[in-house]
Amino acid sequence: MAFHIVLVEPEIPANTGNISRTCAATGTWLHLVRPLGFDTDDRTLKRAGLDYWHSVKLEYHDSFQEVKDQYPDARFFFATTKAQKLYTDVEFRDGDFLVFGKETKGLPPEILEAHPDQLIRMPMTEAVRSLNLSNSAAIVLFEGLRQTGFQGLR
Repeated sequence: MAFHIVLVEPEIPANTGNISRTCAATGTWLHLVRPLGFDTDDRTLKRAGLDYWHSVKLEYHDSFQEVKDQYPDARFFFATTKAQKLYTDVEFRDGDFLVFGKETKGLPPEILEAHPDQLIRMPMTEAVRSLNLSNSAAIVLFEGLRQTGFQGLR
């Protein structure tokens, strides 16, 4: 098994590229939910992922519902600044799905409203609206990996 990162309608190719590199380094699946705000042949995307794209377990989906339908027994956690629960309050398990929204708007309200008990956030000051997407994904993923003993990693 492995963790899964789901990016719902990501907009900035460099963020997705950075996340893909993190996924390659940790054996994490990357799910990209369309529409994407960039072409997958984008130079910035490729440069940020360096030469690790061949190591990324990558799936494309036409909707978030498609992800849920494909993995009906999976546990999903949704990163949002609107959550009350901290990401460190979750007991992650191998195979969990970590879901992140687009850089400018976050996750759509209908996704947040459908999963109120699975919303998580990272603590931060009120000086900024949110953390960078690739940083957020790495923070939450590595907490899950830490909790599960960094299985398969050295």
